[in-house]
Amino acid sequence: MEQKMINARVRTETGKGAARRLRNEGRLPAVMYDGAGKASLVDIDEKEFTKLFHSITESTLIDVKLDSKKNINVFVKDVQYDILSDRIRHVDFYEVASGKMLRTNIRIKLTGSPDGIRMGGVLEAGITELDVECLPKDLPERVILDVSKLELNHSLHVRDIKLPAGVKIHTDGELAVATLKYTKNEVPEAAPAAAAPQQQPLPLLPPLPQRSNTRRTRRIFPGSLRGAG
Repeated sequence: MEQKMINARVRTETGKGAARRLRNEGRLPAVMYDGAGKASLVDIDEKEFTKLFHSITESTLIDVKLDSKKNINVFVKDVQYDILSDRIRHVDFYEVASGKMLRTNIRIKLTGSPDGIRMGGVLEAGITELDVECLPKDLPERVILDVSKLELNHSLHVRDIKLPAGVKIHTDGELAVATLKYTKNEVPEAAPAAAAPQQQPLPLLPPLPQRSNTRRTRRIFPGSLRGAG
């Protein structure tokens, strides 16, 4: 797996004014948290991080080169995204110790198309994440599960997922990840229901007030990492 990298600089100024100046320079304010919760202020190049952001998940290990000297392994813990401007505004990183076990969730992605779909089957997804424990270097970005050989009225369970050595799954092995259910094409018609009495039309509601053009943000990658114990 290719190592993801990004450059960062230590910053000392705080507050809205300092953050605005950084963004005007094409940089993003960011915070890096260590395992003890201590915060270090940094800033990163907006274009570099935006490009990186489209190719990572919550469990992608990133190598941060701080002031072109120190290399730190991190995960993206949280991203503040401006809905109106369609731009990232702030990033939180979570620093991980290379030799310390961690516990987190990784996404499950289904791939393939079962033959049973052509015979009337419907593929239903089950759980979408796995609770795993491992060293940072062993953590998969995601789990890819091939469902092409799934038969009608059968399921794939957590116990069917094979992960690399060193990765322990804590999720219940009996939980379904994908199920191929058979749906009949012909459904008996229901008896016609008695005609319901006609009701008077409801009065029209007054128009809703227009929303003000205020700045709104949403959070991406809420931190789910936790120490193994």
